[in-house]
Amino acid sequence: MQDWRWMTAADLGRGIAAGAIDPVALTEVYLAAIDAHEYRDRIYARVTHARARAEAKAAAERAASGFRRGPLDGVPVSWKDLFDSAGIGTEAGTALMAGRVPISDAAVLDTATAAGLVCLGKTHMSEIAFSGLGLNPITATPPCVNDVAAVAGGSSSGAAASVAFGLAAAGIGTDTGGSVRIPAAWNDLVGLKTSHGRLSLEGVVPLCLTFDTVGPLCRSVEDAALLLAALEGSGPVDLGGADLTGMRLMVLDTIVPEDMRDAPRAAFAASVAKLRAAGAQIEHRYFSQLFDAFNIAGNLYAADSYGWWRDRVEAHPEKMFPQILERVRGGKTVSGPDFVEGWNILRRIRKEYAAETAPFDAVIMATAPMLPPQAARLLTDDAYYKSENLLALRNTRVANLLDVCSITLPTGVPSCGIMFNGQTGSEARLLRLAAAAARALR
Repeated sequence: MQDWRWMTAADLGRGIAAGAIDPVALTEVYLAAIDAHEYRDRIYARVTHARARAEAKAAAERAASGFRRGPLDGVPVSWKDLFDSAGIGTEAGTALMAGRVPISDAAVLDTATAAGLVCLGKTHMSEIAFSGLGLNPITATPPCVNDVAAVAGGSSSGAAASVAFGLAAAGIGTDTGGSVRIPAAWNDLVGLKTSHGRLSLEGVVPLCLTFDTVGPLCRSVEDAALLLAALEGSGPVDLGGADLTGMRLMVLDTIVPEDMRDAPRAAFAASVAKLRAAGAQIEHRYFSQLFDAFNIAGNLYAADSYGWWRDRVEAHPEKMFPQILERVRGGKTVSGPDFVEGWNILRRIRKEYAAETAPFDAVIMATAPMLPPQAARLLTDDAYYKSENLLALRNTRVANLLDVCSITLPTGVPSCGIMFNGQTGSEARLLRLAAAAARALR
């Protein structure tokens, strides 16, 4: 039964459908593994034993009667600690929300529960989700699966660690500037950033409402497709017959190749060669307007986040990790006219980018230009924290700024991912391409 912990969510669902896996036994395997794990309290903020057992029992009864609600009915998953959960603490990784207990589930949690997913608990995260590193001295810092002294990536750090350490079949996170894809890449997982507005943010503690998105961290592209369907209450994408032959992939040569560390640079180059060998057409393009988008990004993120968090932050600034406090307070000095002008500029750039990339099936780049840094140095070297955090989020932020869906896949090199950016709302097309790409990369 221990092997269940390392199976894909899709395979677990097929096992339940075939009668080979009992959802109650499966859930107990995960709960026992969580409770016995040496990093339990660094990964999970709260484990929801009672809820998980009740949901697993109901899933088992549906399976026995032939009325399963979907392909993942009975599969246990974790939830980032900013999704409201009825009667269960939801604190967004910050002491500013200590003791907060919502009375209802977030809309996506409610939808996923209706699809039969089992909630194992809430995972640790970067404070208020405002960091790509996953370092959180206020609550806990989850470990990276490839180096437990390194950070796991943020802000969905615990979500990634829960899957990578075999403590959940999948994790549900959020992505505002890379917060699903960075931890997925650094822990050798698949991470899907959905188009803004595709999945409901109702009942999700916000960071930047204009950029926040919901997405899964999981073991396979098939899992990502099934989880997307479960989160929005739709039918899953058909991945059958996906092929790279003739696919046009654009390598973005603006900003993202700069300052690449050796391992991710080599992993990306090797991955591009594999994609080309599988039949993809690779072209390099430059998009100079990306510099303008990056120049205004800081104001847009900071003003949006400060607008929501201001009262809580200023009431008790001493409760925050200073690095996060400084970032969110950056929104204080952004004027209303500058914020509006920035958004007008970004909307124009988005249209130009969509036209420039329309001939391509995806735009590709290394998910992160660096490996996960050591937690100890991040805690003691402020300048290092700032530079590494900005670099970590640089490549992933492209998709958030330009409002496109994006997926990261493992390259086979530890903590090195390759990212595929689609067009806005094109998740089905992107998932099919990613399924073909994952086969080529293996």
